[in-house]
Amino acid sequence: MEQGNIVEFIDRQKILCAVVQEVRNQRLKLLTENNREVSLSLNRLSHKSRKALDLSLGRLKTIDALREIAEFRKQLMQQINIQELWEVLNTEQEWIDLPTMTEFCFSDAVTSDHESAVVRAFFQNRLYFKFDQNRFFPISEEQVNRNIAQEQEAAHKAMRIDRFVAYLKTWLSGLSDLPDHFELMEDASACLSILKSYYLLDKESPCADEAKAVLARSGVDDVESLFPLFVKAGIFDINENIALIRQEIPQNFALETENHADKLVAASFTPDMSHRKDLTALPIMTIDGQSTLDYDDAISFEDYGDTCCVGVHIVDVGYFVKKNDPVDQEARLRASSIYMPDKKISMLPSCLAEGMCSLKAGELRPAISIMIRLDPAANVLDYEIVPGWIRVQRQLTYYDVNMMADTSQEIIRLCDIAARFRQKRLGNGAVQITLPDINVWVGENGDITINRINRESPGRMMVTEIMILANWLMARFLSDHGTSAIFRAQPGPRERLYRGNEGTLFQNYMQRRLLSRFMLYHQAERHSGLGLDAYVTATSPIRKYYDLVTQRQIRAVLGQEVPYSTDEVRRIIQQLQEPMQRVSRMQYQRTRYWILKFLESRIGQKEDALVLGKRRNAYQVLLTEYMIECDLALGGKMELKPETQIQVTLQHVSARKDVVSVFM
Repeated sequence: MEQGNIVEFIDRQKILCAVVQEVRNQRLKLLTENNREVSLSLNRLSHKSRKALDLSLGRLKTIDALREIAEFRKQLMQQINIQELWEVLNTEQEWIDLPTMTEFCFSDAVTSDHESAVVRAFFQNRLYFKFDQNRFFPISEEQVNRNIAQEQEAAHKAMRIDRFVAYLKTWLSGLSDLPDHFELMEDASACLSILKSYYLLDKESPCADEAKAVLARSGVDDVESLFPLFVKAGIFDINENIALIRQEIPQNFALETENHADKLVAASFTPDMSHRKDLTALPIMTIDGQSTLDYDDAISFEDYGDTCCVGVHIVDVGYFVKKNDPVDQEARLRASSIYMPDKKISMLPSCLAEGMCSLKAGELRPAISIMIRLDPAANVLDYEIVPGWIRVQRQLTYYDVNMMADTSQEIIRLCDIAARFRQKRLGNGAVQITLPDINVWVGENGDITINRINRESPGRMMVTEIMILANWLMARFLSDHGTSAIFRAQPGPRERLYRGNEGTLFQNYMQRRLLSRFMLYHQAERHSGLGLDAYVTATSPIRKYYDLVTQRQIRAVLGQEVPYSTDEVRRIIQQLQEPMQRVSRMQYQRTRYWILKFLESRIGQKEDALVLGKRRNAYQVLLTEYMIECDLALGGKMELKPETQIQVTLQHVSARKDVVSVFM
């Protein structure tokens, strides 16, 4: 290889003609027909010509000469019919070198230009021959047919992308003028279909490559900007819960599940007092939120003077729903009911969750009852867990109980027991996190109502502590009987910011961040967060599969059914961890969405905030009225310390994009 030699190389799927300017250690300095200087190794060349150019002609004349040569070779290339060559040569199934192939292609005396034309032709059309440097191999007829089909499909796809780009540009440019639920022809509907698939599934979409090509050519950088188009087309509602669709969470029950649930409801049951205790005379009450329909726990209180008996009565779901029946199988897949401001997705069909398994006032129900005898100081003297029949007498709300907190001796005593039990837990190292709950309610007309609920109100504190007491005793009961269950455990916090329940809002919020993750085991372990030696959750078997499994283990100890084995409990714990995390994320994200949706109407309004800490470019603050975090951009010489109370102004909020920005 010498100066002046004409060579060709492939760059970005194109063959370029160039002249050698310098040769040094197997690398060439080239001047291309595009007036570019490049450095290449020898093995990058696709063709070496016997022709040479006189470099003394100067750069511009050299480039003109290269362009003339390249154009001549392109014209020669048009004379080559690769398909006809393949029809003649494919039976040979042998490699053919470049000089021989050039002679097959041209009858006249061949030159380097003819060889280059052959290389160019076979590089452009790869349907019929394998192309390896300077030799060619005929492809089998079967593979050729596949190649032709693929090329046709690629051409069809390219034409379709062209059409889809035109559709999308038209839609986005006139989005405000599009009517709601506009009609689409089949081809345009297909365009929206692939964009929807990519919007939901991202790179996991089978249409990802096609959708990305359409978006790139349409100048769309943010796929979220397609959402208004989907709303206009009637694909999504303006407040569509996209996470439900992405995670394929079923909102309706399978037909087999519904049919089985209907059969359970239709089958009348006769109370069998020989195997269950008659507790129907007890003064039993449920205490729940105003919108609750699935009542799964209730409380009774009996005062004996020097002692008292607190009863915690949990509806016996296992009495109706048997292991591995259709209802149980779907409940296990769902793992939990999902409670969101605009929707509830139940773990059990509504005819069970809100009907036969719900502790409705006046209705006879099977229950697992924990009867706890206590002394005046709220020390547990003894307890008994029994299968029984109960009938709720009163259906109370937290508001009702709060109104009775100073007048009803029953509520006064129960609140005292709850407070004393909490003090015992705190004395045993419990970490009390006292933060308000933010209740978000979305009405049928889309109105958003936000209430900041005091979790330390008499009603909520009383129910919380009595249910913790019941769960603790059920955990001890199972542990004492050597029965596996889904026990909860928690190591101590990484750091304590306060003792007892005296922490400020800031301290409580930051303390929650410092809690260790709770763990699930098949046997009892200490729960440091609650200050208890053992703990299960079994008071919500309508709503949580964990609780249903643990209730079944209690039923087994009571002779009501065969228990799960330890291995089965381990498998259930493992199977439910991911869906339970999904449920938790769903509830958090949807509540946050509706809070931000509410705040979208308050742009420019001032809100109280609490400084949590400083990040690189912003302060992290808590909007205390809504208990949501956001960033406050650093401004000037402003220096804020953690726990500082400030007022901020809402600057920009987007519920769909999960964005809230504020300024001082």
